[in-house]
Order: sequence, then structure tokens, then C-alpha cells
Amino acid sequence: MKLHYRTIGEGKPLFILHGLFGSSDNWQTLGKKFGEYFKVYFVDQRNHGHSPHSDEFDYDLMVEDFHELVEDLGENNINILGHSMGGKTAIGFAAKYPELIDKMIVADISHKGYPMHHDIIIEGLESLDLDTIKSRTEADQELAKKIDNWGVRQFLLKNLYWKEKGQLAWRINLPVLVEQMPNIISEIPFETIDTDTLFIRGAKSNYILESDYDEIHHKFPFSKIHTLDDAGHWVHAESPDEFYDAVMRFLL
Repeated sequence: MKLHYRTIGEGKPLFILHGLFGSSDNWQTLGKKFGEYFKVYFVDQRNHGHSPHSDEFDYDLMVEDFHELVEDLGENNINILGHSMGGKTAIGFAAKYPELIDKMIVADISHKGYPMHHDIIIEGLESLDLDTIKSRTEADQELAKKIDNWGVRQFLLKNLYWKEKGQLAWRINLPVLVEQMPNIISEIPFETIDTDTLFIRGAKSNYILESDYDEIHHKFPFSKIHTLDDAGHWVHAESPDEFYDAVMRFLL
């Protein structure tokens, strides 16, 4: 699949892979700062952003999508920054194509499988009747009945666009994401990954626990784990300055 991407800056390539229900748009602010030192590629994964939709959705496919993009661009010795689902795509890519990577940053996720935990978000998104909702404000009001957190709602509602005058639609392939959720939360299988890797976790998140450290260091022998004390799962949005500093210290 030919993925949609945008680029900014010059220098060594840094590819950014967004998380579930996200898109490359989520990374524009930090990406511009990274673009002062790197050639930054903002990538939309399949069924997200401006990339094509497909009924097929798993990490093997997302890894091959990304590999096709890197090959088409003629890039190698790349750096990858992946958040959540994007972090798992990066891990899968590093397991299969380690020769193409220099360094990898995995933001608030590990390779392990996770229990189902997106129920409220899915319920909220599926509750929006886009045939009757005529404004983003109205969509936010409806979504607030299911999701209290304003920041989470704004993140999710970035996926809305005007398909035509008066008709909102989702950029994400919501039905397939819901159907394929078991694949999204599944473990990435591999023996070990020798890529120089930085895990950045939020102290207020439960995606990477201290009890996971030994397993991470075993599976990623050349890894470090950095904790952002004031951040939850959206580490780059909740502590952007600290996140930027940690990434730059690692890459430079």
C-alpha cells in the first residue's frame, strides 16, 4: 500500500509513526522542531489520515506498508519515532529490517499484548450519527456524553472532515479498526532486536510498567527507558518539551 506522507527539514531521515485513531497531523508542532536537525517524514498508516483504507489490518501489513515507503524513498540508516500503535509498527519493522535502522524511539508502548481497553472510545465514536450532526461543536457535545476528557475528544475529533458541504465523515476507517482491534492490541513476536532503542514512558500511563523493564531489556539488549513524570499515554502532547529533549539527547 502506498502510504500518504509529508516531509519537512533536511538531514538524516526521521520517520514519525502515529498511534491508533491518530494521524501525521498530531505531530506537526514537534515535527517542525525536529525538522531543524533532521529530514522529518510524517507518515499516515493505513486506515488513518490521508492513507488508503483496507479491510485488512495487522502489524505485518503495516510493517510492509512502511518498508515499501522507505524503499520507494531510497532511504536507509533511518531513525524511527513511533507512538503507541506506531511504536509497535516500528518494533515490527526493526525485527524484520534491522539493516535499515540506526536508532528507534518507542513512545509509551512495548512489544507485549494488551487487554482490550478502548471500549469507551469506540462506544463514543460509534455513537456519533454523522448524517445528523452538522458541526464539530455538535459532535463534541455528543462525544462528551461518553468521554469526559476534553483533550481526548479533540484528539479523536481531528479525524472528522467535511466530505461535502454539510456532511461530516471520518478519515479513519472506523468499522475496520473496531473489527480488527484484537490485531492492534496483539503482541509483536520476535527473538531480540539489537537496534539502539529508547523507550519513553509516561509515569501516569500503564502501558509500560516497571515490572516490564526486565523483559524489555532482554528483548532489546541496547535499550534505555526514560520516564516523563508528568505525562500519561500521550507523552508527546502532555510533556512536549521534556519529550523533545529526551529524543534529541538520544539522537544527537
